Amino acid sequence: MKFFDCNRSSAAYRVRIALALKGLAPERIPIDIHGEAAEHLKPGYVAVNPQKLVPALVDDDDRVITQSLAIIEYLDEIAPQPSLLPGSAADRALARSIALAIACDIHPFGTPRVARFLANDLQLDSARTAGWAPHWIRSGLEAVEDLIARRGNGPFAAGATPTLADIVLLPQVLVAERNQIDLSDLTALTAVVAKLRTLPEFVETAPGFQPVPA
Repeated sequence: MKFFDCNRSSAAYRVRIALALKGLAPERIPIDIHGEAAEHLKPGYVAVNPQKLVPALVDDDDRVITQSLAIIEYLDEIAPQPSLLPGSAADRALARSIALAIACDIHPFGTPRVARFLANDLQLDSARTAGWAPHWIRSGLEAVEDLIARRGNGPFAAGATPTLADIVLLPQVLVAERNQIDLSDLTALTAVVAKLRTLPEFVETAPGFQPVPA
């Protein structure tokens, strides 16, 4: 397998966590999506992922899988243990609900391409856009707090073991922290995050531990 990664991408961070939990180590191909490098826009990578986004995974049969949640569920199917989804149908739905709430309804508002569009295409100055990402991140995580509070027993977002929900949660919390968003009142969410930060699979795959593109 080949994994097209970016050290600063929260979506790629999700996949790194899943790979670590599964004990999988595909060939890793760094893609620099920032600054003048913009490797995700170059023909070689666009041929892999026409969305021009990271991450992407190429399996052993040269089939390309895009979108971090699809990649994670693919990994869960080809390497079933440990499972990244809970045992019951209701708990699996909760884990997916939390993951999708973050990946679909929070994450897009804080991405560099949205910031560039606001600044370059809409010509909005930083004073007018400074609250854009923090607003959507904070309001979205408030809803995730309520979803986590419904889980019943267990120290993780959807139960007793780390799941897809946790894999998506911690990278988004790091984005919130970079935006200096106070989450201390979200007690269920912050308790889960504190637990995740004791697990090497979540810590050692974080952006700060990844090689910086040359």
